[in-house]
Amino acid sequence: QVQLVESGGGLVQAGGSLRLSCAASGSIDNINAMGWHRQAPGKQREWVALITSDDSTNYANSVKGRFTISRYNAKNTVYLQMNSLKPEDTAVYYCNLQQRGYNYWGQGTQVTVSS
Repeated sequence: QVQLVESGGGLVQAGGSLRLSCAASGSIDNINAMGWHRQAPGKQREWVALITSDDSTNYANSVKGRFTISRYNAKNTVYLQMNSLKPEDTAVYYCNLQQRGYNYWGQGTQVTVSS
């Protein structure tokens, strides 16, 4: 089994920054990719950013240029640096890990951006 624990969410004013972290533990031996999704109230979960095992990154258009995904391989940790936050970024952010054809999810961390 794989466990993912997110941290770093909170309340911030529009234009501010937050850094989310996700630590993976358990049966980790061949991570294909890690990433972040988010779900706003009343909306479907949407993909935000992805980083692959060779450190290739990709972003949703809505966050491109404002968010940066990175990872610290030695600790199986992925980060999401979020700058220039907007009220529409308010959501629960979920960490995702893809390994051997399986998807694993964290419990989510709340990000609230006030206007």
